[in-house]
Amino acid sequence: MQLLEFEQPIQELEDQLAKAEEIKAAGSVDIDATIADLKNKISATRRDIYEHLSPWQRVQVSRHPERPYTLAYINAICDDFIELHGDRQIKDDTAMVGGWGMIDGQSVMLLGQQKGVNTKMRQYRNFGMANPEGYRKALRLMRMAEKFNKPVVTFIDTPGAYPGAEAEERGQAEAIARNIYEMFRIKVPIICIVIGEGASGGAIGIGVGDRVFMLENTWYSVIAPESCSSILWRSWDFKRDAAAALKLSAEDMYGNHLIDGIIKEPMGGAHSNPEEMFKTVKKTILDNLKVLKAIPVDELLKQRLDKFAAMGAFVEE
Repeated sequence: MQLLEFEQPIQELEDQLAKAEEIKAAGSVDIDATIADLKNKISATRRDIYEHLSPWQRVQVSRHPERPYTLAYINAICDDFIELHGDRQIKDDTAMVGGWGMIDGQSVMLLGQQKGVNTKMRQYRNFGMANPEGYRKALRLMRMAEKFNKPVVTFIDTPGAYPGAEAEERGQAEAIARNIYEMFRIKVPIICIVIGEGASGGAIGIGVGDRVFMLENTWYSVIAPESCSSILWRSWDFKRDAAAALKLSAEDMYGNHLIDGIIKEPMGGAHSNPEEMFKTVKKTILDNLKVLKAIPVDELLKQRLDKFAAMGAFVEE
């Protein structure tokens, strides 16, 4: 497993463990006690590091190249999945994926941004940055779910909507704004989960829901720390300060009543134990769908609107 810069103490212990296991394999010395001690130290060190992550370190974890992406979650939690393509206007945007899935006998529309697992796939998926066609495809699928009275689940993981001139020419801002507007009116339960990066309008374009969750080591903000640093300090060198000032972590977002809950990750991040992460996300989805499906449609829409309308309210004393 690839380790991040701040995980260097773990790397050093794992190197020692590898050497110890080589000596044991050679059969010349009995070092079982040493190996057990090193394993305990690795677990303790990892726990200590991950219990005290800074906002910038959480941003780094959210971008880990081995972290599971949208299709990994969909394929893991669904008994069956049929991907649907195209916005019926211009083309199919491969940075936005979606389709029908069956979760424990329940039919659900699932969609989200998809990043690539290698260089070729990252280019194919446009690094998870959707064009207007992607947001229009997402809206088309959500409207289809509404037509058949099926709930919607979105997975948010994007560094932002694609900022190219051609995207603006085809109406990037309008497409995102249209999604935000329409998602308040869709008459089925909507669950949104930030599984990695949640940047700017690219995230909120599929982020209006009855329940909005963030995985423990993710971030959600109007701007990335590097971009914020370059604007305020004219340099990326202050990205750590920017990450802290933006209050972008799941803990900060929950404390400010901007999300409905935090989904705990395995120790070491979602990438350290994807199977456990998939099970936790699946349980979260099923538990909340059970609650949301029992709410009358009119009340569901009212609660959704009231929740977002209350965001940012404050009282001067």
